[in-house]
Amino acid sequence: MHHLALTPEDNAALTPMLAELAAAYDTIENPELIRRAPVLAKALPSHLLSFLEEFRLGEPSALCLVSGLDVDEAELGPTPGHWRDSQFDSPAFRQEIFFLLCASALGDVFGWATQQDGRIMHDVLPIKGHEHYEIGSNSLQHLSWHTEDAFHPCRGDYVALMCLKNPDAVETVVSAVPDMDWTGIDVDALFEPEFTVMPDNSHQPDPGQESSGDPRIDKLRERSFRLIQEWNENPPRRPLLFGDRSDPYMALDPYHMDPSTWPERSRLAFKRLCEEIEKAMKDVVLRPGDLVFIDNFRAVHGRKSFRARYDGSDRWLKRLNITRNLRGSRAWRPAADDRVIY
Repeated sequence: MHHLALTPEDNAALTPMLAELAAAYDTIENPELIRRAPVLAKALPSHLLSFLEEFRLGEPSALCLVSGLDVDEAELGPTPGHWRDSQFDSPAFRQEIFFLLCASALGDVFGWATQQDGRIMHDVLPIKGHEHYEIGSNSLQHLSWHTEDAFHPCRGDYVALMCLKNPDAVETVVSAVPDMDWTGIDVDALFEPEFTVMPDNSHQPDPGQESSGDPRIDKLRERSFRLIQEWNENPPRRPLLFGDRSDPYMALDPYHMDPSTWPERSRLAFKRLCEEIEKAMKDVVLRPGDLVFIDNFRAVHGRKSFRARYDGSDRWLKRLNITRNLRGSRAWRPAADDRVIY
């Protein structure tokens, strides 16, 4: 793991900068804050920026951990009961800004019209009634390991998590390409476009989703959900591996894959790949003040089950999607500087 621990001196330097930015903006979703984030990130400690740049370009690991950010859990107050309750007057606004700046040193943050009302920064927390859903807000069911948004051509290069609370030491699970034994895997078969990945449940229509108030945006959102339905009914065939065959990138989500229509060689190669991913799986316990950046091309991730209390003390993370090629999704976004994929 690529790891940097912030020092007391780092936190002392960060505190006034983050407080000044928190006073200048109303919410982490402020478009001007998100637009300026790559420039504002240059004020981060130089050794932190160098550390993130090495992860971005050198690929020394599939997992990058920044630990030690000051988090006052008493100041945070109770874990929200739902992500809809957390956007405004956030008690974690300073930490959110730090998270955004670090992410913006790696690439461009973006959101999905089909997830959390198109927000850029998501909340990851247990929601009552979701205990057994295959979705990040579940609790009693494991969140199966996966590539984030594996089904979509605009999936991010990195998925990032910042821990605010984790009182039960719930484990995030990660399996990375460098830790796997590729000698017994049919890599050539996995590079062939014979596989199908359906959209995951987090992109399904939310009955409680409200109109944006902009007919154009609502129309684009409806188009997104229609496309999700089409991909569920008739998913396009694509490879599971890409890039360098000796050190491949991968994109898969077995819970949302149906091998029944694949060629026999493809099914066997997929089965062997999944077995090796399971063997290489490691537990990562995030603690308050930890930021982890998972290389979405080189690792899969999931989460072990836990019992939520719904009393304000439950696990609470923030999540960001990051791309190194924002232009690659231009056909899916309403404007060049819009960060939401429709």
